[in-house]
Amino acid sequence: MTTDNRLQASDICFSYGGRQVINHVDLDLCPGTLTALVGPNGAGKSTLLHLLQGRLVASGGHVVCGCSVALMPQRAAIDWTFPITVSDMVNLGRNGARRRTGGPSCHDLLERVGMAEMASRRLSQLSGGQQQRVLLARALMQNSGVLLLDEPCSAIDPPTREHLLGVMRQQAESGQTLLVSSHDWGSALDSYDRVVVLDGSVLASGSPADVRAKLSDLTCMMGSHCCE
Repeated sequence: MTTDNRLQASDICFSYGGRQVINHVDLDLCPGTLTALVGPNGAGKSTLLHLLQGRLVASGGHVVCGCSVALMPQRAAIDWTFPITVSDMVNLGRNGARRRTGGPSCHDLLERVGMAEMASRRLSQLSGGQQQRVLLARALMQNSGVLLLDEPCSAIDPPTREHLLGVMRQQAESGQTLLVSSHDWGSALDSYDRVVVLDGSVLASGSPADVRAKLSDLTCMMGSHCCE
């Protein structure tokens, strides 16, 4: 990892179908930090991640980052009937971003996410939790300075969720910068260094303690679903 894996977004805006989805968003993601991006359905979390990674072009503002940025997409965005093996899927990450010398091997990454024994298994044979682990390993294969993860812990059992959070924490401790979108407010407030609350614009940002102190106000602004 490089020593400066900082990503900054300034006044980011994005419109879709005549509706402004992302409204003047500022972010400053520091190296070695594990940040949760939380908000209700339709808040623009996935859109913001795609803007930060460069898959979408903002209609206003700019993103500054001196390192490569990898994106782990939502599981639903992948065709799991594609006739390749788990190892094949992870190795696709080599083409996802600029490859650095001395990056991790496919076997090492599959061991880290608890999938080494399933390296030769077909994608169609995997459970939902196993699919999430494979996607994380593929994203880690890119060996990027910044890693954006779109709902990596959704619809999986608690042990798998804790395992994936542990892997993400290790990446942050190694100096990588991680931004993780989530619907799980409880996990965000208990397991992350920082929390960003998004509903088109940033409603709150800071340490879990800072955001927790604002939850009652946010519930009034966003409705009770903000804390689901």
